[in-house]
Amino acid sequence: MIVRVSNTSELKGKAIAPPSKSYSHRAIIAATLCHETTRIVSPLNSDDISATLRACKLLGANIIEEGSELSITGPGKLQAPNNAIDCGESASTLRFLLPVAALTDGRTTLTGGPQLIKRPIGPLVEALKKLGVDCSSSKGYPPAIVNGGGIVGGSTSLRGDMSSQYITGLLFAAPLAEHETDIQITTTLESKPYVLLTIDVLEKHGIVLNVSASLRRFTIPPNQSYKSAVHKVPGDYSSAAFLLAAAALTGSSIDVENLLPNQPDSSIVTLLSQMGAEVKIHGNDVRISGRASKGIEVDVRDMPDLVPVIAALGCKASGTTRIVQAKRLRYKESDRLSSLALELHKFGAKVSEDLDSLTIVSPRRLSGAKVDSHGDHRIAMACTVLGLVSQGETEIVGAECVAKSYPTFFKDLESLGGRISVR
Repeated sequence: MIVRVSNTSELKGKAIAPPSKSYSHRAIIAATLCHETTRIVSPLNSDDISATLRACKLLGANIIEEGSELSITGPGKLQAPNNAIDCGESASTLRFLLPVAALTDGRTTLTGGPQLIKRPIGPLVEALKKLGVDCSSSKGYPPAIVNGGGIVGGSTSLRGDMSSQYITGLLFAAPLAEHETDIQITTTLESKPYVLLTIDVLEKHGIVLNVSASLRRFTIPPNQSYKSAVHKVPGDYSSAAFLLAAAALTGSSIDVENLLPNQPDSSIVTLLSQMGAEVKIHGNDVRISGRASKGIEVDVRDMPDLVPVIAALGCKASGTTRIVQAKRLRYKESDRLSSLALELHKFGAKVSEDLDSLTIVSPRRLSGAKVDSHGDHRIAMACTVLGLVSQGETEIVGAECVAKSYPTFFKDLESLGGRISVR
């Protein structure tokens, strides 16, 4: 799919933030591990969430879709599927369910699409082996094979600066281990808000976790049971950030609704304020007005998904915008640091990269360009909002990848006044 974006002088109106992808994944998997029925209200409908739903059905979950709600009843004892679980391009699906597959009595293969099989899982496989799980990967990458029979428990360790998804996967499965599980994080934990979200979802299902204040040690009692719960999925800041950035780039005023405070990536509102935009929060609604015109330096260890939108904002901010502690971005749907440097340069932005940072020097006059999404939803959305403030027309190739997290992105941006055509 090709999307064309033209310079837009003003946005106005209201939009509803899409449901949180991160919360939807976690609620569906927790529900699958519960033999009682769990209701999930307003989950995200996207490619990644569809992958998790397919996978959980293969593991034995009974899933009923009723309008904007899901009713999920776990099988009690997970079943090993006859065929491989295809996780599409969803790293969350694969990394969360790899430990869960150990709870079946059979052999489970988890694989995915061409981008996903390039994303590492080796550290998670090694951590599981220390807990008595018979599992393997293809030289540290998918496909993964898990021979079920349960999790023994014991002690294991993981680095905290690789992927918080590994830790979340262990936290889902470890409460059902035969013996107590102790997980040591050997470096400072990055993406802490996402681990805290996992803990919140697990506690809603009655799971007991003993967690150190630093989130460097998790001690999990064995032989627990997931209880039923009701989840109301909040809005997704990491997706809504692109709408907020579009307003801040064009100097417009818009409202984005359904954004509960203290969610992962809610720090975007603080960053926009630091860059000069005016942000007002009314309950669960965020109003933004004015331009984000000041360059800033941002440590993104706890907000890696905001890097593309921060980079786009930096292209029109005065002075220098520097994004640091971003090395993990090289192992996302694309190498996001290199992808951003390459594509933003096409607009005329002055961008440089090193191993773990991006530096953008502005102001620059931006011109529309033909850019490549690299199959990465957040690259596609970042280039779209930058196209709104570039002279001429911007053409985004491979824009269909936004369906991974925000299928209605182009429609929502157009409803606010963005000059966008899709073909």
